[in-house]
Amino acid sequence: MSVYVGIDVHRKRSQVAVVTGDGTVQLNKNVVNGSEPMLRLIGDLPAGTPVAFEAAFGWGWLAGLLEDYGFDPHLVHPLRCKAIASARLKNDKVDAAILAQLLRADLLPEAWIAPPEVRQLRALLRHRVGLVRLGTQLRNRIHAVAAGHGYDRSASYWTGPGRGWLAGLDLPAASREIVTDCLAVIDGLAPLIDRIDGELHQHAKADPRTKVLRTLPGVGEFTALVMLAEIGDITRFPSARKLASWAGLTPTARGSDLKVRHGNISKQGSAWLRWVMNQAAQTAKRSPDFAATYSSIAKRRGKKIATIAISRKLLTRAWHLLADMQAADASTPPRQP
Repeated sequence: MSVYVGIDVHRKRSQVAVVTGDGTVQLNKNVVNGSEPMLRLIGDLPAGTPVAFEAAFGWGWLAGLLEDYGFDPHLVHPLRCKAIASARLKNDKVDAAILAQLLRADLLPEAWIAPPEVRQLRALLRHRVGLVRLGTQLRNRIHAVAAGHGYDRSASYWTGPGRGWLAGLDLPAASREIVTDCLAVIDGLAPLIDRIDGELHQHAKADPRTKVLRTLPGVGEFTALVMLAEIGDITRFPSARKLASWAGLTPTARGSDLKVRHGNISKQGSAWLRWVMNQAAQTAKRSPDFAATYSSIAKRRGKKIATIAISRKLLTRAWHLLADMQAADASTPPRQP
C-alpha cells in the first residue's frame, strides 16, 4: 500500500504524519530532531516513499537524511502551501497531515532541493557576505564615534595615515575602547575573508560557467558564483521570464475583468540573487550596452525603477548564456576513452 509522509519541521522537534493511499492518517507523532529518532519512526517505510516538508529553519539535515536512506523528498514552498491549505484550526498535527494529504493529491507547491555541493557553495558565499557586512558595520561605528566628538577626515580612515590619525584623536576612555576593539575585529576579519576568497576563486576556476557570466557588464567572479549557486540548474527555468519571476524582478499584477494593475516587483524568490543583480546593475547601467536604456527609463520612471530594469535585463542575458551553454554541452558527444 502506498503511503505519504508529511513533516512539520521545527528547530528542536518535528511533527511526522503518515497517510495511506486512501487518505487515512496512519501515524501522527512528535519527535526530537535527529537521524535516529526520525528513522525509528519512518525507517521501516519502503524505499522511494515520498516525504513532504516545508522550507523552514534548518531543513538541510532532513533533506540529506531522506536522500541517504532512499526516500523521495519534496521541499514545500511555504507561502504557496499556506495559500492552498489555510485552515481555521492550525497546529503541528494538522500541518503535518495537510502536507501528507497535499502530497497524496499531487497538489503540493514544491521548491527545488539544491544538491549538497550547491548548498555548501551557497553557505560559503553567504558566510563571506556576512563577514564583509560585519566589517562595514564596525567601520560605520568608528565613523560615528569620530563624528560624535567633532572629528572627520576626508581621506581614508583605514590606511596607515588614517590609522595614525585615529590613534591621535583625543577621545574619552570608552570611545577609545570602542575604536580600538572595532579595529581589532576588522583586522581579524581580513585574513578570514582572504581565505574564503581563495576558496571561491578555486570554485570559479573549476566551473566554466563563471567565465561565461563574467562577460556580462558589472558581473565579476563573486557575482557570477552567487548567480550560479542561487540559480542552480538552468533547465529548471524554461524561459528568461520564468527566471526573472523566480528572482522577484517582475512586477506584481492585480487583474479584475478588463482592468489590470501592475505594481512593484514581487520580491519573492531568492533575495541573494536579486541583491547581486542589483549590485551588478549599478555598474552595468553605465556600460555602453545598457546606458541608453537606463537613461530612457530613468527619465520616465525614475532611477530606482531604471536600475531594477537593468537588473532584469542582465538576468535575461545570463539565462540565454547559461541555456546556450547547457544546450551546447548536451549536443556535444562524449569523448571516446
